[in-house]
Amino acid sequence: MRLPTIVSIRAHAKINLDLRVLGMRPDGFHELRTVFQALALHDTIRCIPREGPFAIECSSAGVPLDESNLIWRAAQTLWRSLRRSGPVRDIVVQLDKQIPLQAGLGGGSADAAATLMALAHAWRLPVKPAQLTDIAAYIGSDVPFFLAGGTALGLGRGEEVYPLADLPRHWIVLLIPGFGVSTSEAYGWYDNERELSRAPREPQHVPGPWPSRAAQMINDLEAPIAAHHPEIDQMKAALKRAGAVAASMSGSGSAVFGLFQKRREAVIAAERLKGSGWRVILTESLGRGEYARLAAPKRAKLPHARRRRLPRRSDEGPARRRVAATRKSRLH
Repeated sequence: MRLPTIVSIRAHAKINLDLRVLGMRPDGFHELRTVFQALALHDTIRCIPREGPFAIECSSAGVPLDESNLIWRAAQTLWRSLRRSGPVRDIVVQLDKQIPLQAGLGGGSADAAATLMALAHAWRLPVKPAQLTDIAAYIGSDVPFFLAGGTALGLGRGEEVYPLADLPRHWIVLLIPGFGVSTSEAYGWYDNERELSRAPREPQHVPGPWPSRAAQMINDLEAPIAAHHPEIDQMKAALKRAGAVAASMSGSGSAVFGLFQKRREAVIAAERLKGSGWRVILTESLGRGEYARLAAPKRAKLPHARRRRLPRRSDEGPARRRVAATRKSRLH
């Protein structure tokens, strides 16, 4: 008999080195062309066997613990793809959240992709990469990118992912303001104020031996969002003054990033910006090979005490963690 095991995995953040909105699709989504770049910044997910309904545990404020969380949708979608009846069960997903919420850094999608990989590993499923990619695309537009990471071109809704030559290692300073921007807000403002995105913008090419010309550090969502949140432009200017070779808003915001070619320069810039009133995060870019190594699922045996008596929710005294469990499930 196999002993129960915990599967842990990292869920890495991303930035968009370029993001163009090409128009509206017949299905109501926007047609995109974007360049994704994986970062070392990551959440950590642990999938733990536990009898009873599926649950998500996380101590960070603002993280939904119900079916609105893409972790839940990932688990339920993989469960149903196996033709298993009823809602997913007998597993708890613990989330250590480090990627800021509503920042355009892909935290929710990264968590969903990591959950897919971790559960496929935990359930010992012979899932082919193409199958996992199809499931990931069903869950969310940019979820497929997080299965492989590195530097990649995203087309369609962002779910069509094509690897590019990896960006040479850069150090990245992220500025996180005190407000978030939801995806629906960002695209709503873009649709209502498209003329702002048509204004001439100066490309920011990354210096050095990188063959891709797909990334010019232009984000079509940036101007409409900055019209509602002028801090976006202020953060970009602050990063450029601090020595960034390029600076841009990531995805639908609200995070703004600056690229630095040397770690020492990034560290100095991060220290200088700490008194600005914005949260400052120093991280670095990840190529596909390093991403594959760092984001691989890892197994550990369930501690003996927990194997002997699997905890149920009724056993858990005053809750230190917020826990949500399902009695019924639905797919959105």
